[in-house]
Amino acid sequence: MGEKIKATVIRLIADQAGVAESEIKGDTNLQTDLELDSLDIMDLLLVMEEEFDMQIPDEELSKIQTVNDIVAYIESK
Repeated sequence: MGEKIKATVIRLIADQAGVAESEIKGDTNLQTDLELDSLDIMDLLLVMEEEFDMQIPDEELSKIQTVNDIVAYIESK
């Protein structure tokens, strides 16, 4: 995994979720660990799309559960 991408993803999640970056790991689950609801996750993914200049199709949203899922998706594009 690209460490630069992962660091950026963690920074964006920390900003969005209002938690310290040190609390977020690759296997951190957006819903259960960070208590983000579906609207929070949609907002987060919009930020990711803007940051990485890409589109995340709606059908991919349900597959994104953890930080590593986001990083893997970005790296695959």
